[in-house]
This record gives sequence, structure tokens and C-alpha cells, in this order.
Amino acid sequence: MTPDQNDLWFLPLGGTGEIGMNLNLYGHDGRWLMVDCGVTFPRPGRIAADGTVHHHGEPSVQMADPAFIADRRDRLTGLVITHAHEDHVGAVPYLWPLLQCPIYTSRFTAEILRRKLAEFELLHRVPIIEVETGQSRQIGPFSVQWLAVTHSIPDPNALMIRTSVGNIFHSGDWKLDKQPLVGHGYSPKTFTDLAEEGVDAMVCDSTNATLSGHSVSEAALRAGLLKAIKTAEGRVVVTCFGSNIARLHTLAAIARETGRYMGLLGRSLINMSGAAKAAGLWDTADQLINSSHIGYLPRSEVLAVATGSQGEPRTALSRLATGNHPDFELEAGDTVIFSARAIPGNEDAIKGLIGRLKALGVIVITAEDAGLPIHASGHPAQEELELMYRWVKPAIAIPVHGEAEHMETHGNIARASGVPRAMTGRNGDLFMIRPVPGIRRQIIETGRLGWEKQELVRVL
Repeated sequence: MTPDQNDLWFLPLGGTGEIGMNLNLYGHDGRWLMVDCGVTFPRPGRIAADGTVHHHGEPSVQMADPAFIADRRDRLTGLVITHAHEDHVGAVPYLWPLLQCPIYTSRFTAEILRRKLAEFELLHRVPIIEVETGQSRQIGPFSVQWLAVTHSIPDPNALMIRTSVGNIFHSGDWKLDKQPLVGHGYSPKTFTDLAEEGVDAMVCDSTNATLSGHSVSEAALRAGLLKAIKTAEGRVVVTCFGSNIARLHTLAAIARETGRYMGLLGRSLINMSGAAKAAGLWDTADQLINSSHIGYLPRSEVLAVATGSQGEPRTALSRLATGNHPDFELEAGDTVIFSARAIPGNEDAIKGLIGRLKALGVIVITAEDAGLPIHASGHPAQEELELMYRWVKPAIAIPVHGEAEHMETHGNIARASGVPRAMTGRNGDLFMIRPVPGIRRQIIETGRLGWEKQELVRVL
């Protein structure tokens, strides 16, 4: 199956019909372009896009099976990574040996990627090309332009993919945040200019398509977090997604204001902060202490930021809840703040974690019961989707990055916003954009690979 010079195709291998492990292909003139290469983490009892149920004992790291494109890697022109979240970049060290193509991405994402590749002794084998926002690169028959968007991680980018027969706007993960605090912002003109040029299809994030209104700005969280930390008497532990550098800046400023010392607990937090420093995205006023010093400080002077907001085992917060973290032990009267919401499927794990914390006498504050906002999603709600469609004016909307309910709702929003046609499908469907729009259902077999005992194994 090879696209000819008149074809423009979109073929998702992962991330369409599910949230996570994004892996997308664009086809034109005999060549393929890959966008994103991410992982997911199994949730026992969860039903996958193809109806398969996840079970206990599966590999802890999973990713889309790239067999289709690995068999055609001589036609793969390159891999573009839109941003540094695990579900977009995490599978690269596992799958690159099957792909062996150059990788194009932004500076911060490249910093994260290099750290991952070094662990697999691939750092000096993988060609990484850093691209500035606004720049274009010719990658085979595809001219790809990096466009500034805002998200819950530094330097996220949308893509304008231009070919001789048509143009596709690939949103990546995004929201419309006027005060993202870290990294670049966005400009409506970026997207209205695309409409003037002409966009044949918009492949767009569906994660929060079922939520009304507009997402909360990252800057709006300071008041809620300050109130919760200022009134706490013992140690304060905040758990959030490790990639949210803006959240760390907010917490560091609050630490200074409340007379607390801030330390990071968890490998992903330490890696992300290191990458932010290397990419020039870390405020030099934000001083961190070594986590091993936390246990020696008066309890009222401690602000720790910990991984484990989703109840994952072996993370820093989980170890604190069971009393086996090497740096310190939580005591009655300490406070744990969940500056995150549950990813669907993780509710039971989080509930169990909160139960263990409360059994220690720890005060727990969640995003649901805080009086002021203490968490902001990185994805667009309905008002933001409507705005983006009115700016870009694509001929076709292709919802991705969501489960069936999210994508169906997203398609309805697109049509209500003036888009003539919405095409919804799932991994393995071939979306034909040129010459004649349409979908060929389940044109290829898709599935998952897992990493187990230092090798890839097929899971689903």
C-alpha cells in the first residue's frame, strides 16, 4: 500500500480511539512521514480501542506496533515529535531501531529525548534535528512548519504539513492559554493565516471535547495553591504531572513567599527540571534543595513536589504513603495536595492512595474539593475547539487523541463550527484526504508492543 503523487493520506497506528501512545503517519508521493511516537501504561480492566480488555501482568510500558511502517522504513522520510510528553515521545528509544530515520523536534523536546536515548545507548546513533518555532523543514515530499501552541509542557508545537496536492494542519496537544507562564504563547493570526492559505484537513486533539467552556489558564492556579500551602502547618507535598514546568515555577514562587524550601521527589520531575535548565526555560530564582535534605528540615519549612498523582506504584508519593521513601516519612498533620485530575481508568488506584495517606493522618486536598482551582488541563474544552475551527476553517475535521465518545462529540463540534465534513475512525483506518476524501476501514492490522525483559513483545 503506497500513496502516489496524487494521494494525501492520514494513517494512525496509535492514539485514535484511545488516549495515549500516539503514532501517526502521513502518506504522499510514495513516502511516509511519522508524527509522534509515544507510550501508554496499561490499566487492568480497561477496554482498548479494538475491544480487547487489559489484564494484570501485562508489560508496564506499551506502545503502538509499528510493523506497517517498519516494513516500509525505506519510504519513511522522518519522525516529527510535537512535544515531550510520554504519550508522544516515550516510545522512541524502543522503536527507533525498527525505524532508523531522522527525528525533528524543538529544543526542549530534544533535551528530553537525548536523556531517554542515552539510557538505551542510542544517543550517538539517532540523528536529531532541532527546529525553531515558525521554521519550516522539507522532509521528503512534505514541507513541515512548526507552529506555536500552548499546552502543559514547554515548547509544544502544532504542524502545518504542506504537499503539492494539499495541506494538513496537525494540532498536537494544545489549549488556548493566554498566560502559559513558561515557553511561547500563541497568536490567533497564526491560525487565521492558515485559513487564507487553505487547509484540506485538520487532525485535532479530542481529549476534553466532552467538557463545556474554556480550559483554566496555568496562571490562574497560583491563588488556590498559595492558599492551600500557606494555611498548612506541617510538611506540604504537592503531586502533579512531572512535565508541567509552569506548575513547578508557580510552586517555587509560593515556596519563597511562604518561607519553605522546595525539593523534587521522583526521577521524571528531576529529568524535566534538568531539561528545562538546559533549554533555558528555568527561572534562576527558582532554587531547589536536594531531596535528601528534606528530612532534616523543620516540617513547616518543607514543600516537596512528588511524582505519583495517578496512584502509580513505586512512584515517590506511593512510597511516602507506605512509609518507605528514603528521604523522609509523612506524619499526621502533614498535607498532600493533588494538583492533577485522574486520567480515566486510574480512579481506583488514586482512591487507594488517598486512603493510605489519610490512614497516616495526612490532610489530603484534591482538585475536586479545593475551593479555588489548583489544577489546569492542557487540552482544549469545547469553546477552544470552536474557536480553532473558526480560525483555521478546514475542509475536513479528523478528531484524534480520544476515545470514541470524545471523537464523536468533537466531530459534532466541528460541523457546528462550519466545517463541511468530519471523519472519525480509529487506529488502522486509512483517511484519504486527496484526491477524493473518504475512509477505508481497518486497512491494516494494528496492535501493541510491550517492553518486557529488555525486549519488545506483542501485547494486543
